Amino acid sequence: MNAEPITQTIAGLIPAGAHVLDLGCGDGSLLELLQQEKGCTGYGVEIADDNVLACVQRGVNVLQLNLHRGLAEFQDQSFDVVLQIDTLQHLRNAEAMLLETTRVGRIGIIAFPNFAHWPNRLSVARGHMPVTRRMPYQWYDTPNIRVGTFKDFAALARKNGLQILDAFGLHDGRRVRRAPNLLASTAVFKLARS
Repeated sequence: MNAEPITQTIAGLIPAGAHVLDLGCGDGSLLELLQQEKGCTGYGVEIADDNVLACVQRGVNVLQLNLHRGLAEFQDQSFDVVLQIDTLQHLRNAEAMLLETTRVGRIGIIAFPNFAHWPNRLSVARGHMPVTRRMPYQWYDTPNIRVGTFKDFAALARKNGLQILDAFGLHDGRRVRRAPNLLASTAVFKLARS
C-alpha cells in the first residue's frame, strides 16, 4: 500500500500549529511531516519497539502505550487533533477508543480501510476474503481484528452522539464524495463531540 496520498490528505485536514496526538503513529512519518511543514507539536502513541525507535530517530515525541487500555493518561480536550489512521481496525475496544479520541481531542480524524469498497464485495461474492493494496493480508495472518465500512462507521459516530464535521472516501489518491461506501478503498472522518 502506498500511504503517501492518505498521509498528504490527512495532513491537509490539520490546522497549522495544532497540538496533535497520533494514536498508532507507526514510524512517526506523519507527525514528522506535520512538525516540519505545519509547525505542529504533539506526541505519537505506539506499541511496537521498532516503530518507537523510528519515531525517536525522526525527532518525534513518542509514548509507548497499549491502546487497548484506553487514554486515561490524557486529560479532556488536551489536544487540538487526535488521529487514528489505520488504527481502529486493530483495536478490540474500537467504540471506546472512538469516544476517547473525541474526549482527548477537540477534533478526531479517523481513517481506515473501507471493507464495503466494490472490489472487496466482489471478492466476498466469489467466496474469498479480499486481499487488496489497502488490506494486503490473507484472512489467516492479518493484524486486523475487525473490518469496517464507511456507512457503519457513520452510524456508530451518530449513535455515540458525535458530530461528523467532514466525511469522504479516498481511492488512488483522490477524494471520493459520491457513493464513498462503494467507490472508496479508505474511509476518512473528521469528528467532534456535539
